[in-house]
Amino acid sequence: MDIDFSTYIIGPLLIFTARMCDVTLGTTRIIFVSRGYKNVAPIIGFFEILIWLFAITYVMNNLTNWVNYIAYAAGFAMGNYVGIKIEEKIALGNELVRIIAKDNTTHIIQELREKGYGTTVIDAQGKYGKVAVIYVIVDRKRLDNVINIIKIHNPKAFYTVEDIRFVNRDVNMWIPKKDHSFSKRK
Repeated sequence: MDIDFSTYIIGPLLIFTARMCDVTLGTTRIIFVSRGYKNVAPIIGFFEILIWLFAITYVMNNLTNWVNYIAYAAGFAMGNYVGIKIEEKIALGNELVRIIAKDNTTHIIQELREKGYGTTVIDAQGKYGKVAVIYVIVDRKRLDNVINIIKIHNPKAFYTVEDIRFVNRDVNMWIPKKDHSFSKRK
């Protein structure tokens, strides 16, 4: 059995790679737009569509090769995965962490502030009594640090994390000094 190497291996591999690249770019473009980076999105979109045109042209010129269809679909799936992983690594933007805790919140608030996280604390009434609602706006790159502080100091606390599209100033640019004054983060 003779296999046409370019038809069944090289062509589908090119389609897979092109589709993976264009979907990765599309995924990151959508994320950039949703985060407010409007100037980057058109540039990414240009290359996304250019690569897609290459892939779809190759598929349309070889409609009888079912391997191309599989490569096209697999490239789409892989592109979504790769795009999401890239976005996780870049970690653009800010998050709002809302912590609702019934138990003593002094330690969690103190450590968040010592680590340079701005906190707003509101006394509130929950279903079973008094609670504290703690708001923290954090750079996404530092989100895991805040969640670890919550888990260490108050593992029973309820917390939510929400995307924030716009913040009017850098919320993590000030770090506390020993004398309770602040200096600018470098």
